[in-house]
Amino acid sequence: MTTMPFAQSLQAWRKARHCSLSKLAAESGVDVSTIEAIEAGTIDPAASIVEILARGLGIPTAWFYSSPQALELLLGDPDGEDSVYPNLDSPDPVIERILRGHQTDRDLYVLLTSLLQRGEPKLLRAAEVNLRSLLKQARTATVPWQTRPSGHFEPPSD
Repeated sequence: MTTMPFAQSLQAWRKARHCSLSKLAAESGVDVSTIEAIEAGTIDPAASIVEILARGLGIPTAWFYSSPQALELLLGDPDGEDSVYPNLDSPDPVIERILRGHQTDRDLYVLLTSLLQRGEPKLLRAAEVNLRSLLKQARTATVPWQTRPSGHFEPPSD
């Protein structure tokens, strides 16, 4: 999997977060002209500036190495509604969530990462379609306790 140059990544993340140049400048304290120059590729920013810009966008610095679309697929709503970004207290909440997960969750992450690194379009599309279907199934409401057939003694989970 290839990564975008930082200039493109910054611009993609700024647009994905619906953040104008002036708003990012106000949030980060970096001049608009500096941000424009970074996005144009004429300035290679120091690591401290990259961290400041990430904070201004409300994303972990590590996310600059992934496209916003990839994280939208992971964190977003499959029905196209606004995505919900996790609490950004850790350096990378996605990795933290995976590390705290069960072994099967970690195995699935490794499998999906391998699939993404292969980059074969047909496999990626098949995986995306199946994962979206599974996510929709997981979000489907369970049968309310009151409407379950009599004799069903399972305690309610909803």
